[in-house]
Amino acid sequence: MRNSLRMGAAALAATVATAGAVTPAFAAESHGPKNIIYMIGDGMGYGHVAYNNLYETGQSKYLIDGAFGAEGPEELDGDSVQSFEDFDRLSMTTYPVDSSYDPAKAWATHEYVDKGATDSSAAGTAMATGVKTLNGRLGVNDYGHEQENTSERAKKAGKSAGVVSSVPFSHATPASWAAHNISRNNYHEIAEEMFNSDLDVIMGTGHPFYNDDNVKQDEAKYKYLSEEVYNQLSSNESDWDYVESKQQFEALAQGDVHAGEKYFGLAPVASTLQQARSGESDQPYGAEMNDVVDLPTMTTGALNALGQNDEGFHLMIEGGAIDWNGHANDSVRAIEELQDFNNSVDAAIQWVEENSSWDETLLVVTADHETGYLSGANERKDNKFNSMAGGGSNTLPEGHEWYSTQHTNQVVPFFFKGAGSADIKSKIEASDPVRGDYIDNTTLANLTLQEWWVKHDDSDQQEQPGAGADDGNGSSLAGSSKGDFLAGLTGAGIASAVIGALAFLAQHLGIITINPQAWRKFLK
Repeated sequence: MRNSLRMGAAALAATVATAGAVTPAFAAESHGPKNIIYMIGDGMGYGHVAYNNLYETGQSKYLIDGAFGAEGPEELDGDSVQSFEDFDRLSMTTYPVDSSYDPAKAWATHEYVDKGATDSSAAGTAMATGVKTLNGRLGVNDYGHEQENTSERAKKAGKSAGVVSSVPFSHATPASWAAHNISRNNYHEIAEEMFNSDLDVIMGTGHPFYNDDNVKQDEAKYKYLSEEVYNQLSSNESDWDYVESKQQFEALAQGDVHAGEKYFGLAPVASTLQQARSGESDQPYGAEMNDVVDLPTMTTGALNALGQNDEGFHLMIEGGAIDWNGHANDSVRAIEELQDFNNSVDAAIQWVEENSSWDETLLVVTADHETGYLSGANERKDNKFNSMAGGGSNTLPEGHEWYSTQHTNQVVPFFFKGAGSADIKSKIEASDPVRGDYIDNTTLANLTLQEWWVKHDDSDQQEQPGAGADDGNGSSLAGSSKGDFLAGLTGAGIASAVIGALAFLAQHLGIITINPQAWRKFLK
């Protein structure tokens, strides 16, 4: 009972505190980068970067050696292998709202970072909205209030926005920049919201008529989007230009795009471009590859489309299956996915240098969390960190080991270059004894929402934090999470918000039962 009262009081306080707050409306001109390219290797920790570098060249930065303890291990010297390693580099914390990160404890044992880890929806929400939330929630805070993301802010500022992924487009990471739901697993709801959004580009997998081997099936499996949404897409009965074949994606990458057009790319595979395909091999690329688009081609095509807008754009690109290999402890296909992601970063760099400039574009390369605890061999037996070793000339290193099949609470690398870099450096929070200075996973979004892309002229238009953004059809997205009570109150005003918080408390204590849909009708 005491814990319930405390939770209810906290919800009431948060609701009252935010209900009357206002933010400035948006200006035609904004501060900060004109364009933001946010590239996320899902599950890609320092160990993954180092492992791939060892595979390619036999050496890497980010290797660590030394006894367990805050002052034991150290990061060894090494040379850059990937182009983005010559960017500025910080580290980034990834924990969800109900956790934390202690740098000293993180290096004392393996066990500390096995606890308190984020999932991709909480991490994506923090990175997209600047607000931490509970694992499993998407685009809403821990009370269920919808939070504005940087894609939505870009659109309000007259820019274009898009998401690209090598896994289903309605998965947690891409959806964090496009949807709001109390559960990341409500794929059909999420897909419908994305389909009806004012995003300009959506690309990913999750095709209902193809399996993981790019083989067409007689019977559709509508896991990641509904039959209705798919039919509207595939029949061109929407405002999306539907892209499916490898040749269609390549045409976008070659510049066959048009200003004002919206592009929805659904690669003909069920879950991943390549990671989940059949076949086994002891070396990368040994199993026959799917004949589908790759992430670099998606990247270039999306940038070409969004780059048609003279006001700028926001684009999130995810190498999503790095995480899948971390869960599976699959060292072979980890290399395939890491290289696909690295090549997509190279494609983004090339696009910036050919079509924009570092004076107007910010490119970030990071991860939402680490998966698999990829590190040196025999560390728990030796009670110390051991440097990974071996590899070179496209040979798998032997001196490595996976210590988890889940996400970990390690800091992840945060590489960045271009406009706004000095502002990012000014937000350093603290220093990790091994990985150096770090920011939080909310930092970039808060810079974008609070300092860069904000209006500076007078306007009568005001909005409340947590209020629902327009879905492009004149209706609010607040309450898009069907089972959440508070989410339906986010645009109701101070009085109704307070009433709602009190009702939430009563419901939480079991005093009353509330039908959210009926309550929303009452508020109208």
